[in-house]
Amino acid sequence: MSAAPRREAITGLVLCGGRATRMGGVEKALVPWAGRPLLAHVIDRLAPQVGAVALNVNRQAALYAGFGLPLWPDADDTLPGPLAGWLAALGRSPTEWLLSVPCDSPLLPADLAARLAPPLAGPGAPPLAIAATADGPQPVFALMHRTLAPALAAALARGERGVQRFARAQGAAEVAFDDPGAFADADTPEDLARLAPR
Repeated sequence: MSAAPRREAITGLVLCGGRATRMGGVEKALVPWAGRPLLAHVIDRLAPQVGAVALNVNRQAALYAGFGLPLWPDADDTLPGPLAGWLAALGRSPTEWLLSVPCDSPLLPADLAARLAPPLAGPGAPPLAIAATADGPQPVFALMHRTLAPALAAALARGERGVQRFARAQGAAEVAFDDPGAFADADTPEDLARLAPR
């Protein structure tokens, strides 16, 4: 990589394609929080940081149509997790760079892209950077280059599902963020009840 990506060179991807089993199987991205769907809050935080936004959606696409954003499903219907969402998006993204965030973290950092970009510049830079906090890596909050696609395809073909394990195998840069609360998610109804707007 030669230079850190600028805003217009990045497509934001919201991962909405999971099973949401811990949320009772409902479409987690559409669960109300602070008067609006979780997804609406995530888009509000993500959109100013990128040139375009798309959604990784594998079920009930009609429910997401009202957001007016491209819907990029996984290549198959087995719902293998975020790595498949990344691969699907890298194959469709109009930009070289992709910024991934989950659909259930409405407090995500407003400077996520700006903080993840610098380690990806210069000779020998990795194709991937992930966020980390005192609680550990937050690997679905990731900025990646499209050249990561072959490694993703190979990992998925051999049954890899672990995002953190894949990131480490690619030599991903880990960028420290001071506020673990910015990465708080709503995996369960109890998690959602604990989330407080800022």
